[in-house]
Amino acid sequence: MHKPKKKPIFADVIEIGAARFLSLFYFETMEKELFYQVVETAAKERGLVVADIKFDDDDNVFEVTIDRPEGDVDLADCEHVHRAVLAAFDRDVEDYSLTVTSLGIDAAEADEMLKQTNE
Repeated sequence: MHKPKKKPIFADVIEIGAARFLSLFYFETMEKELFYQVVETAAKERGLVVADIKFDDDDNVFEVTIDRPEGDVDLADCEHVHRAVLAAFDRDVEDYSLTVTSLGIDAAEADEMLKQTNE
């Protein structure tokens, strides 16, 4: 595992008598370039391509979309990419959220399929 960078999340000025102190509060942020490398490598291992990576810098949320040029992406493919990221980054330290999905059906279609499966 790599050593994440620290990013200040907020600062506070504390005054004690005539003295003023600046307190910076930090949380760990993951290195985006390393994240991209891990995702690309994991995708290639399964014969996949990375179609898109969306990143919300405020919330440290990653959404990865993968595709297979010749064939379908299955759950094991998504799990492989997801687990590669979990192995490379510590979620407790770096505080991120990750979703790995495939091209094809959208969220509404997936919800409908899930409803039909559960009926």
